[in-house]
Amino acid sequence: MDGTLVDVMFVLSGFAFLMGGGEALVQGATRISQNLSVSPLVVGFTVVAVGTSLPELAVAIEAIGNDSPDIAIGGVLGSNVANVMLVLGTAALLGAKSEGGEDVKRDAIAVIVATAFMAIFVFGGEVPLMGGVIMLVCLLGYYYYTYSRAIAGDDEYEFEDSWLPRKMSVAIPSCILGGAMIWLGARLLVDGSTNIAETFGVSEAVIGLTIVALGTSLPELAVTVVAGLRGQGGVAVGNVLGSNVMNIMGILGIASIIGAGITVDSEFNRDIIVVIATSGFVVTAFLRGKDFSRNVGSLMILTYLSYMTYLSGLLDGLV
Repeated sequence: MDGTLVDVMFVLSGFAFLMGGGEALVQGATRISQNLSVSPLVVGFTVVAVGTSLPELAVAIEAIGNDSPDIAIGGVLGSNVANVMLVLGTAALLGAKSEGGEDVKRDAIAVIVATAFMAIFVFGGEVPLMGGVIMLVCLLGYYYYTYSRAIAGDDEYEFEDSWLPRKMSVAIPSCILGGAMIWLGARLLVDGSTNIAETFGVSEAVIGLTIVALGTSLPELAVTVVAGLRGQGGVAVGNVLGSNVMNIMGILGIASIIGAGITVDSEFNRDIIVVIATSGFVVTAFLRGKDFSRNVGSLMILTYLSYMTYLSGLLDGLV
């Protein structure tokens, strides 16, 4: 039991380091970009999208290094479900509006493409090395296209000011410290989760879908609550759609390259269907120019909790 308590502390500490590190990195990068007079449009797209995805990336790479690919795959699939149902559901419940626009529709289409890639690999039982390369190239092409639209003034992004002092002597150490915290948090989270799975005979796939996925989605949830309270629905929608694309195309792409391919357990066939259904629901609404009411937001949250309740039945060994 003592060993289990230590593993639980590893997991909780990992969450804390991931969230704190991500915040420090994003805030530090914001100040560096401002001091270098980089356009806030570009800063918002690059810093926020990449910065908020670093915890997932760190966890995935650490999982591959520990020969635990199910944690990496489960973390990505579970995080995408949490993003569209829990995070966007929370934004809707708080009354935040997305404000639509062609940029949202473009990002929604990107989610469709990314989810299609993921479905092919899950049902095929592997994310091959070449598949990872192709996804990464597609992601970079998508980023370049979005970047081109941003600097041309076709898109509008809002980026919140930072609470850090506007000094490079503070911003640079903040980035370095944030990066170190993220990687330490990833190691603690993966090690603790893996040990818990081994101790109680719970599959790493389920651990990844629940504990790891929810933990790495907490930063997005926190940002959404703040944005929702301020009525900045566009911030929440942009972060969620961009994060889901990055999770699949970027994180799994990099992880498969590092691992020279990743084997996907057939257990995930169930969960990719959930990802397709939930992402499809949200994407269809955005493509039709619809927004989510508070009632729909409540239903989205309840749907996510029901999914977690189902998966918790697979965690009975922990009780």
